[in-house]
Amino acid sequence: MSRPEIVVLDYGSGNLRSAERAVARAGASVTVTADRDAALNADGLVVPGVGAFAACMAGLKSVGGDRIIGRRLAGGRPVLGICVGMQILFSEGIEHGVATEGCDEWPGTVDRLDAPVVPHMGWNTVDVPEGSVLFRGLEDARFYFVHSYAARRWELEPDPMGRIRPPLVTWAEHGDRFVAAVENGPLCAAQFHPEKSGDAGAELLRNWLTTLS
Repeated sequence: MSRPEIVVLDYGSGNLRSAERAVARAGASVTVTADRDAALNADGLVVPGVGAFAACMAGLKSVGGDRIIGRRLAGGRPVLGICVGMQILFSEGIEHGVATEGCDEWPGTVDRLDAPVVPHMGWNTVDVPEGSVLFRGLEDARFYFVHSYAARRWELEPDPMGRIRPPLVTWAEHGDRFVAAVENGPLCAAQFHPEKSGDAGAELLRNWLTTLS
């Protein structure tokens, strides 16, 4: 069986080489690039991100990454966001009182964690919903987080007609609850770093690769 072709989007943010190595170890052929055609045509697109929401959005737009994500999702092509690469999928991020528009794939705001100690740094468990593919076999695993901001509410309203399967939302706690991961058709995302999460992170990436076919 051929290895899936994955692009790690290079827009000037994120642990690009760590993500590349981790996805390759999970069984994919990986290219790190900002090339639009490569990113659109890959079997899967990984959008990493570290640092400030506003800086990540500026970098993403500079390579047309927001449009690439939108085009892929419109065609049902898989995308995986990691850390700030997940946060920028929401409507907006607020840092130091300044709001920055996100990709708006999901409604909601990313803001500062309400916790005694920020940033949230280290290993944490997650509350996995029934039916998760990403966390199959990982319901009791711990994952590595490094972040000061998160989506603390899930605001996407369910389809009143029940025609669209609702997203599976995984939660974690640090002071209060926040969204740790989302599985929404072709769009998946994790607030933690799979590439820093040892065997559990590697298994999660392998689980994601199984969704690409």
